Amino acid sequence: MTAVLGRPAAIAFDCDGLLVETESSWTIAESAVFARHGLDYTEELKRQLIGTSIDFTVAAMATWFGRPGSEAELKAELTATVADVIAARAEPMPGAVELVGDLAGRLPLAVVSNSARHLVDLALGCAGLIDVLPVIVAAEDVLHGKPAPDLYVRACALLGVRPSQAVAFEDSLVGVDAAKAAGLRVVGVPTMPQVGFEPDLVVSSLADPAIVDWARQL
Repeated sequence: MTAVLGRPAAIAFDCDGLLVETESSWTIAESAVFARHGLDYTEELKRQLIGTSIDFTVAAMATWFGRPGSEAELKAELTATVADVIAARAEPMPGAVELVGDLAGRLPLAVVSNSARHLVDLALGCAGLIDVLPVIVAAEDVLHGKPAPDLYVRACALLGVRPSQAVAFEDSLVGVDAAKAAGLRVVGVPTMPQVGFEPDLVVSSLADPAIVDWARQL
């Protein structure tokens, strides 16, 4: 099953919903913002936002709330809200600490996230992963976030490998599309069903025995 991944020269991980259980934090925060503006936050709306950048999210909110031009205000509101929730409840996803621990020191590793750097640092800190994942490429490091390939292209440059030599781990359609567009092979660990979610390999969690065995043989 893992033969499609080969023996990569580096590995890049998404953060939210992949290494750290923060998708529920984002859902709580987004729901709170919607409620303040008098709207319900449905599963279908969540599906449209999962994995996207905060700029995409607040632009969509401004449209849904009928408040064009309020993107900066909404961004500040959402950022502050989600930071509070992450600090209170974020924890590592199943298998994340063990998988990163198996790979650290053996292959170059990076975190590649559509979130702002301070939120990525906060999430990784809560999960106990910040010290073993020093290479972080976050939203402010590129002009275009996922699903554009820019974040992954920059991560591979920092890791000193060609994208074709690297494997990405992603939980969202947006993330899978970004990694594939950059030329990486992709392991998908879906947070929720998403139409068009087509990584090279799909597993249910980072604790999947096939992934654990593959990582230990690299």
